[in-house]
Amino acid sequence: MTIAAPSPIPKAAGSLPLLGHAIPLMRDNLSFIASLRAYGPLVEIRLQPQQPTLVVNDPALIRTMLVDVAPTLDKGRFFEKMGQLLGDSVVTAAGTEHVRKRRQLQPAFRHTEITRYVDLMREQVTTTMAHWRPGQVLDVREVMVKLSLDMLSATVFSSSIDEAAFHRLRRDLSVVMNGVGTRIMLPDWAEKLPLPANRRFTAARDAVRATIGEAVDTLRASGRDTDDMLSLLLRAEDEQTGQPLTAHQICSEVLTLAVAGTETTASVLSWVLYELVRNPAIDERVQTELDEVLGERPVAFDDLTQLPYLGRVITEALRLHHTGWLVTRRTLKPTRLGQWEIPADTELAYCQHALHRDPALFPDPLRFDPDRWLDENQAQLADGAFLPFGAGKHKCIGDRFAQAEITTAIATITRAWCLSLAPGQSIHPVARATVRPSTLKMTARPRERVGRKGEQPA
Repeated sequence: MTIAAPSPIPKAAGSLPLLGHAIPLMRDNLSFIASLRAYGPLVEIRLQPQQPTLVVNDPALIRTMLVDVAPTLDKGRFFEKMGQLLGDSVVTAAGTEHVRKRRQLQPAFRHTEITRYVDLMREQVTTTMAHWRPGQVLDVREVMVKLSLDMLSATVFSSSIDEAAFHRLRRDLSVVMNGVGTRIMLPDWAEKLPLPANRRFTAARDAVRATIGEAVDTLRASGRDTDDMLSLLLRAEDEQTGQPLTAHQICSEVLTLAVAGTETTASVLSWVLYELVRNPAIDERVQTELDEVLGERPVAFDDLTQLPYLGRVITEALRLHHTGWLVTRRTLKPTRLGQWEIPADTELAYCQHALHRDPALFPDPLRFDPDRWLDENQAQLADGAFLPFGAGKHKCIGDRFAQAEITTAIATITRAWCLSLAPGQSIHPVARATVRPSTLKMTARPRERVGRKGEQPA
């Protein structure tokens, strides 16, 4: 019996000498990545002129890459560049180094810690809303970035950082977050050019490290336990040396968490609010559920699992508006992926945003439908088709933290305020460090809520 040779892996059109596919990626990266689906399960693109990258489009092959052959893979260019730009961390490490760092950080994301974090998160949301005025037009994404940083500050730093330092941190992190995605996609030589954008990025990154480093040194010298994530990191030990983590190690972990977590959370919050405004019937169901579960009291940790419809709304936002647009791996040795034998030192990548909008996997994929996540509908979903937090040993360490953060924020905001889209906007996804709304301005008005017996609450 003759075994058929594997079909050749196609090459995407549009690659240029020295630039590879940098031009279509810079022009409209989401459309370019989505167009790759037409080439089949695997397609070759060029992120670096001399280094091909195989984009994996098939969900079964993506699952194989993330789970089955994960031990034969490094994390690839995206995370390698993040490590170069931000420092080694649990997000950027691979292999045994990743396992070691993950164990060091795991206590900060335990169930018991998240229980405490929810109250801190809700307090920050309430403080943010206290500054809103009826009829005010909010730049929703900017507000959500600030809120995400506020929640990060409350859970990571608690009282370990003062207000002036926090404002510096927020300003500098915004520059870093906007610059990371671009630098990962551009050829290496581009970030070495003496351009104002490069100088701004370097200065901002160094300033963030200095602010976090100062907080670490101050807390360590004081001997105080502020009962926050920073204190947990200060108590952690390096498994190799048995010594406490250095200020540099803690800075790298916190910096990466800030860039990855803040930007991602802000984008998801923005998209959920956008879809609730666009879909009044869905918003009404969310409010009915919140009234039934919470009555007049604020949301607490124990409520999070009692809000299944809101949970489906958030899940659907993670599908339709996933914030990740290119996740990479690299083969450490020859690796079989489906019918193809992939050589060692080959870059692999997949795009959650494109995967979750594939009409072959999700009928009517651009329709926002929380009920597609009812149990009976999920049973028809192909394995590997929905990866909101990745899969396998590198699945996001902060997935439960993020879900608690998003649920707490949406429940708190939407019970108090009714938002409407400001006119004259063209809202579409753009991919920078994450996939976020191009613009999203909303008018805020206090929500008129009717009590359980029909009366207006006091």
